[in-house]
Amino acid sequence: MKEMDSNWTTILLLFGMICGLSQGHWEWTSWFNIDHPGGNGDYEQLDAIQRYYKERICPRPSAIEARTVHGVPATLTGEAVHLSPHLGFWCLNKEQISGKRCSNYAVRFRCPKRSIAAVAQSSWSQWSDWGPCTASCGETGVQTRRRTCSTQSNEQQCPGPVEEGKLCKGPACITTPATTTRPLDIPTTSSREGQPAGCELRCAMGHVNAECSRCICKEHLLYGSVHLQDGAPATKATVHLWGNSDKVLTDCDEQGRFQITGLCPDGKTTLKIKKAYYGTAVVTLSVNYSKMPTIEVKLKRSEKPFIRKQLMSKVRREGQSVTFCCKVECNPPPDKHFWYHNGSLLPVETHRYDSTLVLKQLQPQHAGKYMCRASNTAGSIKSQPATLTVIAPGAPSCNPKPESHLIQLPYDCYQNLTQSFYYNVGKCPVVTCAGEQEPELRCKDTTAHCCGAVKLEERMISCTKYTLPIKVVSSCGCQKCIETRTIVRGRAIAADNGEAMRFGQIFMGGKKISMTGYRGTFSIQVPTHVDRLVLTFVDRYQKFVNTTKVLPFNKKGGSVFHEVKLLRKRPAVTLDCSVSNSISLGEIESQNPVAQLEIPPNSFYRQNGEIYRGLVKASVTFLDPRDISLASAAQSDLNFINEEGDVLPLRTYGMFSLDFMDEATMESLNAGQVKIFLDSAQVKMPQHLEKMKLWSLNPETGFWEEEGDFTFIRSRRGKREERTFLVGNMEIRERRLFNLDVPESRRCYVKVRTFRSDRFMSSDQIEGVVVSLVNVEPMQGFSSNPRAWGRFDSVITGSNGACVPAFCDDQQPDAYSAYVMATLGGEELEAVASSPRMNSNTIGVQQSYLNKLQYRRSDHEDTKVKKTAFKINVAKPTPNVPDEMNGPIYPYENLKECEEASFSAGYFRFYRVEGDRYDYNTVAFNEDDPMSWTEDYLAWWPRPLEFRACYIKVKLNGPQEITVRSRNMGGTHPQTVGKIYGIRDVRSTRALDQLGVSAVCLEFKCSGMLYDQERIDRTLVKIIPQNDCHRESVNNMLQDYLVNHLPLAVNNDTSEFTMLAPLDPLGHNYGIYTVTDQDPRTAKEIALGRCFDGSSDNVSRVMKSNVGVALTFNCNERQAGQQNVFQSLQNSPGQSLTNSMWMGQRKRGRGQRDNLYGLRPFNRLRKQRRAPRREQWQNSPQFSNMD
Repeated sequence: MKEMDSNWTTILLLFGMICGLSQGHWEWTSWFNIDHPGGNGDYEQLDAIQRYYKERICPRPSAIEARTVHGVPATLTGEAVHLSPHLGFWCLNKEQISGKRCSNYAVRFRCPKRSIAAVAQSSWSQWSDWGPCTASCGETGVQTRRRTCSTQSNEQQCPGPVEEGKLCKGPACITTPATTTRPLDIPTTSSREGQPAGCELRCAMGHVNAECSRCICKEHLLYGSVHLQDGAPATKATVHLWGNSDKVLTDCDEQGRFQITGLCPDGKTTLKIKKAYYGTAVVTLSVNYSKMPTIEVKLKRSEKPFIRKQLMSKVRREGQSVTFCCKVECNPPPDKHFWYHNGSLLPVETHRYDSTLVLKQLQPQHAGKYMCRASNTAGSIKSQPATLTVIAPGAPSCNPKPESHLIQLPYDCYQNLTQSFYYNVGKCPVVTCAGEQEPELRCKDTTAHCCGAVKLEERMISCTKYTLPIKVVSSCGCQKCIETRTIVRGRAIAADNGEAMRFGQIFMGGKKISMTGYRGTFSIQVPTHVDRLVLTFVDRYQKFVNTTKVLPFNKKGGSVFHEVKLLRKRPAVTLDCSVSNSISLGEIESQNPVAQLEIPPNSFYRQNGEIYRGLVKASVTFLDPRDISLASAAQSDLNFINEEGDVLPLRTYGMFSLDFMDEATMESLNAGQVKIFLDSAQVKMPQHLEKMKLWSLNPETGFWEEEGDFTFIRSRRGKREERTFLVGNMEIRERRLFNLDVPESRRCYVKVRTFRSDRFMSSDQIEGVVVSLVNVEPMQGFSSNPRAWGRFDSVITGSNGACVPAFCDDQQPDAYSAYVMATLGGEELEAVASSPRMNSNTIGVQQSYLNKLQYRRSDHEDTKVKKTAFKINVAKPTPNVPDEMNGPIYPYENLKECEEASFSAGYFRFYRVEGDRYDYNTVAFNEDDPMSWTEDYLAWWPRPLEFRACYIKVKLNGPQEITVRSRNMGGTHPQTVGKIYGIRDVRSTRALDQLGVSAVCLEFKCSGMLYDQERIDRTLVKIIPQNDCHRESVNNMLQDYLVNHLPLAVNNDTSEFTMLAPLDPLGHNYGIYTVTDQDPRTAKEIALGRCFDGSSDNVSRVMKSNVGVALTFNCNERQAGQQNVFQSLQNSPGQSLTNSMWMGQRKRGRGQRDNLYGLRPFNRLRKQRRAPRREQWQNSPQFSNMD
């Protein structure tokens, strides 16, 4: 170690050679940038620059300039900086305003020109004798000598160095010493000096070795320094010669330094520096005629391959070509690619592929599933399979016959022929089809083609006292896919009390992309190149732990709402870093901690690698799996990538976030050689003890990466009982989130479907619902009492439901249990009841399997508990048992079978407790699936990329709640005038503070351009209360607007109101509420919330009947002989009471997705009112007559 320090001291002397140049002839050097603005700031010190670039700078510059690496002069950045031609440049972070950090600067100096000869008045003295050799026995060192310059001026004017050095050998060693220097073992030439016979290699420096493989320079000594990304020395990093990677030339010492003799700095010699968990650095020695060249290397943490955009399925015709691209991100870049067809490796010699696979002259045998596998030194990754469909010449690319699709008709349109309120309008499955072949082969087709409706047929539906037009799909074909946008919305709130993370920052791929609002809300448009959305939420006020989430989204477009739960940071404690410190992980009452951290003395260091010796502010936050309420706050999606590139799940035993700060400057600190002691008694599954590992989270990919293993030790904690601990080592550097996990291979899928009502019809399924599953480990002997949770997963429902991953067991049915819940727009959906009597047909599972699964809704034992979740034992299906082989649990290898399961197969059900409303569109459209939009003049939404929702507020004076209808027809467009766009029915909501008053927020079709974007249409809107009502008044401002924007609709009938819908977004002063959004459901939710509140800015879920009203009607109590809606349904033959009462089945209405805005009180109020209203209906004379 002393020899190493001595040699480095010599190098510093040699780097200090002085360049004496002529007086009056100056030039600027090149720009230097040897430091980065981490730690305390940016330092470009003259002595350091002279040390590294001695041949490019003089010893006494006369001036200095500084600029950022982007070319901005230091004087224009607005930052506090310091410049000195004698000292250099420095910028301190603590001197900047508003917590800003210094930019990255480069500097240059003004020096004498090197081409000028020595001034006549200046001359050198003779060289002194060579000094002693600095090397110990068996080492190579340096000898130096000096000279002086005689001059008449005070400035150095003699050209050339003041001091020079040469290599020297130390004395012979008597015994073989242990040394940090390892001479390069390269075979030398034969005894005769010169070129080996037959060798054509020429050396610009040194001579060729005996094998004619490279050049060697015996007298050259390379000094190197290797640091990690955070500035710490790369201890024990290994240095390899390129082309001979298995042979280690030397190791770095404790300061990250190394020495190697015999390497030629000729611009061709290349080294590789390796360290576990860090990417390999490749360094080529630049041309340097010094005998002692130096290099500095900084290692970046290695990144396993990660596929941000998966392969895309494609459809081609025979004879066409196709391209698949495997786009992988990692450090170092992938060095190997493999392609598979139907699981078989494709020979690279035949297909000549790399990251791109091109198949030409396609034939039927090319059809199937294609997958790529990419590898680098850190690991591998496999893509998800993509399907290639090859269609024969002349065969249709899409099935021209539409599939069955039922829609519900208005309550007064009962169909005697089918004896139902449903009508089959047909639909075309949105699947990829074969378009025109593009001239150039591309990874992604320039124009995507999908199957869709190419022909609609108009039919007329017979209703009570009127006919209703309806468009039916009659033919499907291949056309351009509907362009959609994918939106992820949500709220970031505390897991303990729901406190919003206000104005927090949201990062994706290391870049800030958005912020949360005052209520913690956020909205993000998912980039088209992203298949896995990984977001990190950072609280600017430091109340919450930095949280990384993998948020699923609907890849077909539309909006998905996520409630992001954040773990609150533990208060910081002060640590004395000069002594050993212990921190417990897990504080459950009457239970031992899960684990304990032990930090040895003097383990903390700064970002630049400097040892820290002050007081430390430490905040260690532990996510305890024994607390079930915190399961939703789990980071990421608890997956890792194994050596083969497969994505596999983890079962957690606790996550912890570490935050260490300098108490004085609040600079973030790192720590090395930290030990973690995991109490083995907390691991109840014995098979998990041997598999336990320590993991860290990659915030850019969302995957967990292995940090180290555990070993067993006996307790030395001073307690009487002997305890066993699992002990692991960790270093706290750029990653601060860790996990105690085991890979779990016992996996299954749980099939779940979500519905609009409790009729559970296939056509009533809802897409875009977030289904979440919490895996729990039951307490032994008490299956209903979970001991700990182990995993949290979320999946988005599609057209065929969702398959949610879960841990399961085929030997012990209750080895793993699961809680399952579903939310839509923040609103919790209701699960099927399990008490007082469990109905297997309603739940959707065979009775025998249901008994084994032990299905229980959350209110099974306590009716006061919410009904929005269910619990099951995840019992893996037994082979050859028919009742268990058809769902709802599927083995992990049968994912495709689960995803494609028929509607008649087993599945669990959730349904939305709908409100008293009904929507009818002449051209059917599923708001959960933007790709179901059909190009037609009568489409309710003219464009699938922009959705404009319009509502009008109607006040009703009367003792009853009234159903109000809006009838929307074409008003001024020649293609639609007099034709119906759709109908909306909504039941009014009673005022909580006034008797005999109710109000309704009713949707109508906005005026504007139709789908061709050529001409606007003023929609003709009729507002019709479905009772004995008479119009009392019209909002004055709305009336004035309609009068001043002709044409003016006729309003002779006081039982209704007719208008040509405004083109302008008027606002609450008019009683009109308009919102435009990229998602139809969100646009309607916001507009509805504003309408309830009676304002243009705020939203509410409590109806304010007297604010922001457009129309007022006076309604009389229904006469005894007059039929209401329910009686008219009763007169429809063949209908049961349960199926007919569309009003009664829907209980909540008017957007009780209250979580979207955090307004929970309305949800509770509606629940309190729901039962009395139904009692009122059932006790009324009109309802009694229905029996």
